[in-house]
Amino acid sequence: MSRVINPDSVGKERTQLSKGIVLAIRELARQSDPGPESRDMAAFIALALAQITAGIDASVAAWEKRGYWVKADRFRMDWMWAESCAAKMKAAVLADDWATIALTMTQVAAKLGKINVPAGHRLGRPWVGAWKKLSQES
Repeated sequence: MSRVINPDSVGKERTQLSKGIVLAIRELARQSDPGPESRDMAAFIALALAQITAGIDASVAAWEKRGYWVKADRFRMDWMWAESCAAKMKAAVLADDWATIALTMTQVAAKLGKINVPAGHRLGRPWVGAWKKLSQES
């Protein structure tokens, strides 16, 4: 019997969300003044960071099961920033505080600086409808 490989793993989802965040930050930086699409992009960043944070424990579970505690703790510490940035971004988006959004966006961009999204990507526009989803969650 062969190994069963899950193509929809938490790690793959985290990678796709990270690329979506980088793309949203890139597009949000091009905006001259905030509008409905800018609000969608900022809301998407908040939601994606929250989703990444929710998947961290699932990623670490396999390492902990094998007794790799140091590796699991290091991974958690590497992604600890995502939870605080998600909370700050969510509060700023709901309050329409664009100064805090810009500051948090630069912090997130610094953390995800190594992620490369090519110009010919196939991600589309993952932020469409994110504002509505975020406002319904609150």
